[in-house]
This record gives sequence, structure tokens and C-alpha cells, in this order.
Amino acid sequence: MSGMSFSLPKGALDQLKGFITLCRTDPGVIHKPELAFFKDYLVSMGADLPPKPEEPATEEKKTYTAPPKAESAKDDEVEDMELSEESDVELDMEGVLPNPDPETPHEMGDSNKKEMTDEEMDKFDEKRSEAMQAFSEGEWDKAINLFTESIQLNPNSAAMFAKRGTAYMKTKRPNACVRDCTRAIELNPDNAAAYKFRGRAFRLLGKFTEAAKDLATACKIDFDEQADEWLKEVQPNAKKLAEHKRKKERKTAEKEIKERQERVKKAREAREQAAKEKPEDEDMGGADMGGMGGMGGLFNDPELMAAFSDPEVMAAFKDISSNPANIMKYQGNPKVMNLVTKMAGKMGGGGMGGLGGMMGGLGSMFGGMGGGAPGGMGGAPPPGGPSSAPSGQPKPPSSTDDLD
Repeated sequence: MSGMSFSLPKGALDQLKGFITLCRTDPGVIHKPELAFFKDYLVSMGADLPPKPEEPATEEKKTYTAPPKAESAKDDEVEDMELSEESDVELDMEGVLPNPDPETPHEMGDSNKKEMTDEEMDKFDEKRSEAMQAFSEGEWDKAINLFTESIQLNPNSAAMFAKRGTAYMKTKRPNACVRDCTRAIELNPDNAAAYKFRGRAFRLLGKFTEAAKDLATACKIDFDEQADEWLKEVQPNAKKLAEHKRKKERKTAEKEIKERQERVKKAREAREQAAKEKPEDEDMGGADMGGMGGMGGLFNDPELMAAFSDPEVMAAFKDISSNPANIMKYQGNPKVMNLVTKMAGKMGGGGMGGLGGMMGGLGSMFGGMGGGAPGGMGGAPPPGGPSSAPSGQPKPPSSTDDLD
């Protein structure tokens, strides 16, 4: 016996354990064709095999997979509702003609004819009597031909169109019936028979909303038991379609509101983003910086920035900015005049007129950056003595004045 002993690799044992677990979970797996050798071995050992699954179980499995599709359709209900048509509503289509008559033109008479001659009136009365006789005897095709001759003689007779439409209805030609009854209603809006049979024709065409409306109108004009019965037939479908339409309109309105809110949100975000990306010099200067034109480049010059930190120069520039003509006061001050000359060169010259505009722009800048205080240009203190202030200007207060 010891010579026949052997050991399986651990991987093979794990696979065998997994297979046994599968058999316990689904006993029917033993009947699979690829496991026939194992099945035969078990039978030879006298094992009791589980029953073989029946074929209907496969069909049951197929029907079980259907609900997830339906659930998926339910999840997409909002999107489908926006594009759905009446055919998507579950309706009772019993009685609807699968192949109705084509919508072809037919003799409608000369609608511009106003008056009939006495001879035409006599012929019309004769044809009308013949047509009504054929209609009462159920000879529908004959009646249609006679009504057509009557319409040629009197194209403004609503009754003839309504009767011919009814005869078309009797021969299962609903489109022709709708055409004739519509003309009859145009000639006489109170023709109950035209509404009644046009409503019935709409019902045969599967147009339940139109059918319910016409049949209700017919009963309102002249109550008719048959029209009322036909109305009750179409009302369930008409109500479903009305509810479907309300839902569709509500979804459309909700979608429009959502899209409008999204547009407002995007516009707000765009404004906020634009504000974040706005250059710092625009934020600092505001409208006053805009008045400086092309002077922004002056402040990239270290020499000019150093000059602006001089209290004497700043005081002079404040004076000149308030009135460019005051530059004449500083003709003998080389620090001020040298700076003015250099700035004028950077600004492109332009004479005294250009210099005045430049100084006005500087004044606007000083006002926008702290009321013109020189401290706003680098922290330089205000001029401290009378020699630094231009003539005619008030003396700045000293530190001892504050103590007093």
C-alpha cells in the first residue's frame, strides 16, 4: 500500500476543494457534458446523483434577465419622456384599422360658387333624394357617387359632405370621412353628425385625443346615445395620452429651468474667474489708473522710482499735478526739472501740452493710491521743512506741532 501512496501539489488540492464547493452549491453542474467522465465514475461508485436540470429552467433564466432591462429603461425615464411620442404610451388598440384608406383628394366641388340657378336647384334636390334613398338602403358606394353629384351642384351644403363622410365611414374609409366631415364643419360648425362621424373615424385611425374631443362636441350640440357610447370607448386612451402630454410638458419645463439655471451659474463663474485673472495694476489704480494712458512703464525704471521717494520731489509733483502751470515755479530746481525731462522723454515728448497731460495723469494716480500721499509710493515721509515746500504752498505740520 505504501508503494501506491502519492501526494498532490497544494495548487491541485485547492482546485479540487473549489470544485467540490461548486458541486455542493450547484449540484446540477455534474451533468455538464465536459464532466461526463466524473459523472460516470460517481455512478460506478454507486453514488446518488442529483436530478438533471430540466430545459424550462433555461427559459426561466431568460425571463429573469428581462427585469434589469426594464429597470434600466425606468432609470432613463426622464430622457425618454422628452423624446417619446404617443406610440410609446400603452394604449388599447383594439378596433384600430391596421391599413386605413390612403389620404387621397376627392371631389369637393367649387367652393367659390355662390348661388345656384333654379335648374341647378332642381337637379340638386333630385340627386339628394336619390343619394338619401341609396344611403337608407345601405348601398354605400352608390350613395357616395350620388352625394358626389349633389356636391358638384351645391358645394356649400354641409349636410351632403356630412352624409358622404358617413357613407365613407360605413365602407371603412376613415381618412375620406375625416376630410368630408371637416368640410361640413367648416360650412356649419353646429353640424353634430359631422363631429360624431369624424370622431368615430379618428378612433379607427388610432387618434384617440381627437376622437374624444369630437365625440364630446357632438354630444354637446345634440346628445346622441351612440356618440356617447363611442366617447366612453375612447376616453381611457384619451386620458392616458393627456397624462402623458402633461408629464412631457412638465419635464420639458423642468429641463428649460435647469438649463437656464446652468447658464446663469456658468456666467457667474465666468465673471468670478475674470475678476481673479484681472491684472493687479487694474485693481490698484481703478478708474484713475485708466486715465494715465501709457504711463505704467514709468514705474519699471528704478531711477524714477528712487526720485519719487524724495520728499521734495514728491511735494513738487503734487503741486504740479494740481496745476501743470505751477511747473514754472521749479525751473531753478534741478532735481525736479531733471526728473520731469526724463519722464517727458519716456512719454514721447509732446511739449508742454503733453507734459500737462502727463502730470494730470500722475495726479489721478496719486488720488487713486491714497489721496496723493507720498507714502503710497514707497513709504517716504512728507517734506519736513519750509525749504522743501514750493512757494505759495501751506507748510506741512511738523512732529512738534502734533505734540502741542
